[in-house]
Amino acid sequence: MKFNRRETLVLAAAASALSLCGISASQAAEGDVIDQAKLMAPAGGIADKILGNPDAPVTVIEYASPTCPHCATFHNTVYEHFKAEYVDTGKVKFILRPFVRNVLDAAIFMLAEAAGEANYHNVIGTFFKTQTTWGTSDKPRDAMLDVAMQLGFTQESFEAALTNQDLFTGMEAQREQALNEFGLQGTPTFYVNGKTLSGDKTLAQLAAEIDPLVPADFVAPTAATEAPATDAMAPAGDAMAPAGGTMAPAPAQP
Repeated sequence: MKFNRRETLVLAAAASALSLCGISASQAAEGDVIDQAKLMAPAGGIADKILGNPDAPVTVIEYASPTCPHCATFHNTVYEHFKAEYVDTGKVKFILRPFVRNVLDAAIFMLAEAAGEANYHNVIGTFFKTQTTWGTSDKPRDAMLDVAMQLGFTQESFEAALTNQDLFTGMEAQREQALNEFGLQGTPTFYVNGKTLSGDKTLAQLAAEIDPLVPADFVAPTAATEAPATDAMAPAGDAMAPAGGTMAPAPAQP
């Protein structure tokens, strides 16, 4: 799929986002352990947006796609409970990483990046909550703009956010690294201290992996260590270099 400046700004996709995703439940190798040092050195030069205690005994990395219905299920039904139980208590350092399969995934992560680190997760979460609206629209660009404007974007800042060539190139590099080095085959995929967990997990399934890794004498930090969540966006309004390049989606799953 060619991803040039005109397509980036217009996003005139004839099909819906959900029909583009072409992925069912993730089929990554469950239980495979990836070198944690390699996982913590993502390709592409995109800074991780870390939530939680930076010295937490457990690191959970999620590769997600905004157009993936399984990712939406996790974020809409499990994520807030997981965050309250493990991230807010200092037990887990959580990292959400882009896994871009199509132009709509790329656009949403570009909007989140433009909104700033404090607002990053709120942007992604809002698009997951509204996935059945913009994801089934025959005019996804307009539907996504409506959501973005509710988050504080203007049409100008929306379009400016979607022209970040460096970010797009970095997301491509992250996707290729996940596929080729980490063996990722679908979304969502989680890495819990390096152990691969594939598919939209329940809180109980995550707890079964995380709890044994938390020391019995663990004491939660006394001060908040994560950036505060904010509903009001302050997206960058400066236009960036035109986007370009090609984007091949991850393999479809049966």
